[in-house]
Amino acid sequence: MSDNNQLLETIERYLNGEMKADERKKFELLRKEDAEVDSKVVEHKFFINLLKQYGERVELETRLNAIHDEIDVHTLKESLMVHPVWIVQMWRNHHSKISVAASVAIFGVLTFMAVTGKFNSDSNIEQLKNEVNQLHKSTNSAIKSINDIKSGKGTSAVERYSATATGFAITSDGLIATNYHVVRDASAVSVQSADGTTYKAEILYTEPLHDIAILRITDSTFEQLGAIPYTFKRAEGSIAEQISTYGYPDGIPAYNPGYLSSLYGQNGDTLHYKVTMPINPGNSGGPLWDSKGNVIGITDSKQSTAEGEHFAIKAKYLLDAIKNIPADSLDNKIVLSKKNTLTGLTEAQKTAKAKNFVFMVKVY
Repeated sequence: MSDNNQLLETIERYLNGEMKADERKKFELLRKEDAEVDSKVVEHKFFINLLKQYGERVELETRLNAIHDEIDVHTLKESLMVHPVWIVQMWRNHHSKISVAASVAIFGVLTFMAVTGKFNSDSNIEQLKNEVNQLHKSTNSAIKSINDIKSGKGTSAVERYSATATGFAITSDGLIATNYHVVRDASAVSVQSADGTTYKAEILYTEPLHDIAILRITDSTFEQLGAIPYTFKRAEGSIAEQISTYGYPDGIPAYNPGYLSSLYGQNGDTLHYKVTMPINPGNSGGPLWDSKGNVIGITDSKQSTAEGEHFAIKAKYLLDAIKNIPADSLDNKIVLSKKNTLTGLTEAQKTAKAKNFVFMVKVY
């Protein structure tokens, strides 16, 4: 317990900027080498932000209540009806208080957006789920499609899914990795293979803090994929390393090359890599391969203010999420591929071999 408390104190000093340069450098090296410590830093930062937001909300509500007690709304209404020009005087006397009330209203809107996932703490970061306008024909038809997916009856000729993204196999028996933001509001999900076959699936496990979700194909027609041709690399990649991804931007399969431009995400975030490559909505949840064909990350967002600058969650967080899946929710013990058969192949050969293990994720 004392060791844990000491670690939390160290993390607070780190986040508050109270460390000297050499101590901070040592701690950042510890984060890089110890995934558990790094995870605790990310979680503690998230918790502190929640507390800060709650405190600001309580303060604003207190100020608004004080304003409400000071202003007699009923009298104000009658006065305005008789003396409309009094509104000018009211503004002069109470403009600062009215501004506070407006601030509360704005804060309420932002809070709603944050809770519903429509607002990110980094306003210039955009998630890469591809929204699809296919749900507007009929509410009843949309509900029927969802029920068909859940019951395993398949889907109608025109599928009414609301969004698409990418996922990739982590086991040959149908476990698929993707982003949590892809399936966050899903009523049902399915996955489509490279040959166009759609299989019903379910959300097996999620880690919202790290934006990771694990799906499981549950369709009775699904057959084993065969040996996974890539391995998962826990160690970090190298800056300027050649990388590539394959996914379904706009629902169309596409290969994209690039390079690893930073070992950190936005504002020094250690959860992500920054990558320079042309990826688009629909690429969320795709595999990020290094030059040897090892999976080093999951593509998930882009920087809207810089063309070609994107982010990918590091593979070590995916590996930790796989370990955290409750054993009683699994049919078989998860055994990850230990043999990389993509090494030494050309980019065209690697893509041709790996594409059969990459799926389009459909969200209903």
